[in-house]
Amino acid sequence: MDKSKIKILLVDDDPDVIEILSYNLSNDGYQIFTANDGLKAVRKSKECRPHLIIMDVMMPNMDGIEACEILRKDNKFNSTLIMFLTARGEDYSHVAAYEAGADDYITKPIKPKVFMSKVKSLLRRLDKNENQEEVITFENFKIDRESYAIYFNDEKYILPRKEFELLYLLASKPEKVITRKKIMEKVWGDDVVVVDRTIDVHIRKLREKFGNKYFKTVKGVGYRFTVN
Repeated sequence: MDKSKIKILLVDDDPDVIEILSYNLSNDGYQIFTANDGLKAVRKSKECRPHLIIMDVMMPNMDGIEACEILRKDNKFNSTLIMFLTARGEDYSHVAAYEAGADDYITKPIKPKVFMSKVKSLLRRLDKNENQEEVITFENFKIDRESYAIYFNDEKYILPRKEFELLYLLASKPEKVITRKKIMEKVWGDDVVVVDRTIDVHIRKLREKFGNKYFKTVKGVGYRFTVN
C-alpha cells in the first residue's frame, strides 16, 4: 500500500512523545492524526479510520487498554493494527495489551530507529491481508475475515483477535501441517516474543469452542486443521 494513503493515529498525553513520533512518521510519508487520551482516541478513530493506532497505556480519562478493548468490539476496527507504548519492565502492561487485542508493543524510552522498524514490520501485514481470501467455508464452518466472525453449526462466534487469526491460518490450509515457527510468524509477527505455551493455550481455547477433531497436534512440529 502507498505510504501516503496510510493513516496512523498517535495517542499519548505527553506532547513531547507525540512531537517526536509525528516528526519521524510524517517524514516517512504517512498521514498522522493525534489524540491525548483513550477517550479521544476512540472518537478520532471513528472519524479518520486509521490503519495503525500507536497508543500509550497509562493516560488520563481513559487508558489505552480500555480504549483498545472498545475498538476491538467494533467490527469496523477488526483489521486496524494497534501498537502500545509501555514503560520498561511493566510486564503486566504487556500481557494486558495482548489480551485487549494489541498487535505489538514498544517500550519507552523510544529509540526512533527501533520504533520505525516496528511500524514498518506491522504495516507489512496490510499488504498480506489484502491478498487473503475473505471467506473460508467448510461443511460446519464459515470463517469471515471481513467481519472477523465464525459461523459454526449455525451459531455465530466472535473470537479474540489472535484466536481468530490462528483459526484462519490453520483453516486456510486444511490437512496441511503448520509449524509452530510459522504460526508465531503469521499470527504474532516476526518482532513479537511469544513463548511456545501461548500457541498451546490458544489451540486449547479453539478446541473448547469447536471440538477436538478439527485441531490435530503433530508432536514436535505444529498443528493441522482437519475436516475429515
